[in-house]
Parts: sequence; C-alpha cells; structure tokens
Amino acid sequence: MNAQPNLEDKAVLEEFQKQIIRFLEQEAIPHYEQWEKDKMAPRSFWRTMGEAGLLLPDCPTNYDAAETPVDVGMMVMEEMARLNMFGLATGYNVHSNIAGPYILNIGNDAQKRRWLPKMVTGEVVAALGMTEPGGGSDTAAMRTHAVRDGDDYVINGSKTFISNGFVADLLVLCCKTDPAAGAKGISLFLVDTRLPGFHRGKKIDKIGHHASDTAELFFNDLRVPADALLGEEGMGFVYMMRELPRERLACSAGAVGHMQGALDLTTEYVQQRKAFGGPLSRLQNTRFKLAQCKVKLELARALYEKNLAKFKNGDMSVEDAALLKYGATELELEVINECLQHFGGYGYTDEYPISRFYRDARVQTIYAGSSEIMLEVVARDILGR
Repeated sequence: MNAQPNLEDKAVLEEFQKQIIRFLEQEAIPHYEQWEKDKMAPRSFWRTMGEAGLLLPDCPTNYDAAETPVDVGMMVMEEMARLNMFGLATGYNVHSNIAGPYILNIGNDAQKRRWLPKMVTGEVVAALGMTEPGGGSDTAAMRTHAVRDGDDYVINGSKTFISNGFVADLLVLCCKTDPAAGAKGISLFLVDTRLPGFHRGKKIDKIGHHASDTAELFFNDLRVPADALLGEEGMGFVYMMRELPRERLACSAGAVGHMQGALDLTTEYVQQRKAFGGPLSRLQNTRFKLAQCKVKLELARALYEKNLAKFKNGDMSVEDAALLKYGATELELEVINECLQHFGGYGYTDEYPISRFYRDARVQTIYAGSSEIMLEVVARDILGR
C-alpha cells in the first residue's frame, strides 16, 4: 500500500496552493466583477467552494472535511486577497476561520454534528454576531441580551457590520446573559436564522469589500432552545479571547497576499508605462519606492510566518496576535497606498484594479480589532497593565 502523504510536507502544501489558485482562477475571477455589483457572492458559490474542499479544510474528517493543516485555510485567504478578491476573502474568513473553529473548539458533540458537516459542504453559511450599533470593539458594553425562560433563552437586541449577515443560515451570537457582570456576563449562542424573531436589515453600503455582504441584524423575542448555548453561560468573553489569535492570523494572511498582489500589479505597470522618454521603472524614485514596498511586504510575511508556526504549536498569544495584526495591516495600507501612487490619476479610477486593492485595504486596520485596540493590547503586554 502507498503511504498517506504528509500534509505538513512543503511540497504537499505547495500542491494545495496550486489547486486553490486554479480553483479561484476558474470559478471566481470570471464572475467577480458581477459579485461586486451584486454586493455579495451567490449562495451557489458556497456550494462550489464546499465541493472543492475549501470550506473548513482543517476540520476533522469525521465532519466530512479534509483535516488539512491550518495552513490551507490561511492559503485560501492569502490567494483570494492576492487575486484582488478581498471581499470574498472576508466572507470566507468569517465562515471557515472564525465561526467554524468556535463550534469545533467550544461546541458539544451534538452541536458539532448538526452544523459542521453542512458548513463544510456550503449548505450552511455562518456568520459571527458581535459588533453592535454604537459599541464597536467594546464587547463589555454589549446590549443584546438573552434571558432564560424555562427550556429556552429569549434574545432581544441588534448587531451591525455583520459579514455574511445577509446570507447566513447560522449565527454565532454574542449576548449578555448577566447584565451586571460586565465582560463576565457574556455568553455565546448558535442561532438558526430561520427562527421567528430573527430579522435582517438592509445590506450596508461600504467603501470597499463590495462582494462581501454586510448586514444589520435584529432579534425581537427570538426564542432559542437552551441547547443552543455554545459552551458555558458567562464564558463568552473568555472564548472570544481564545479564538482571536486565529481570526487575526487570518487577517494578516490576507494582508500579506494583498500586498503581494498590489506589488505584482504595480511592477508590471511601471515597466509598461512610459514617461520622460522611457518606462517608469527606469526612474530611481520608482525603483526605490518599489524596493521599500518589497521590504515591508517581506517584514510582514516573516512576522506572519513566525506566528503561523506559533499558532500551530499552540503558543500564539492574544498579545502576539495583536502585534501581528497591527504590523501586517498597517504595512498593508502603506504598501498599497504607495502602489496606487505609481498609477497616477489612473489609479483613482475604477477602470484600474489597483483602485480596488486600495479600497479593500482600508478596513483591515478597523475590523477584527482596530489598530488602536491592538496597540493597547501590546502596550499592556509591555507594561504589565
């Protein structure tokens, strides 16, 4: 019998990467402009991703997934971003790198068996309900609340800026179950969006990430059974802190891919664009600026790869994740801003793809914890308070 391939082997991971790129080039790129106009990818594409084995790829095989290394899910993020499809990457990230691991790492056996196989196939699309109007990153000030009533919890409140919110079948929802307990009063629930009392608001128009549907969500006396509680009551904030490193690692994988894609595009352009009697690439300013971009990209890549290794070893802390997310996304903004500058006025038009790189990069320093929050986490780690 042939030995099973070592999924951690570099050559095997490179083959995964080739398959991901081939899939995206065939199944996503030809349709992506339309998805940007529609402000969402179609439900059918989630099924297509599931058939290709891209959804929750590192989930165990007993949930019908491939049980690959975590590298593969990160590769999908990186390649989607590199190919200028960060809106798609955002929805993918929420489903595969955030909601899926919440259920896998915290859920009981019944919850895992109910939801994970359908998330792997794309039959169920998942979202994370955390951010609230006026709340931003302050989860302790959360107002959405769940009150125990017999064998149910009754949920009231609202969420905003929810990626996948318009198409989600399943919501990992953060609620207050003890309003007097601050962060210790937060609990998580698995909410089937078909239940009465769940309402979707309008799609939110955004500067970028147009192919990612983003919605307001409302809960009006929404009843969920007690077994929809994810983990233990009052442990929601602790669970969120445990899961943040992977979320921020994935954002950073996207940042690295995004920088690479923008730099590749700009490198090609400056060699073709003529000015002052020759291609822009002959000008020292152009050469030095692109060299600086390359240095920043490789610094971000090194920091990302260091933390990916730490994550796989179970050693990546919340502080590590904050430092990585801040560094990678801030460098992303610097690099892509500089790349757009080389296109001159053309870079400010939708006709040139660099403009989408620029629009899509901007939110990276805001969602999954703003740069200011990241700096505060790093400062506390340095100062001990």
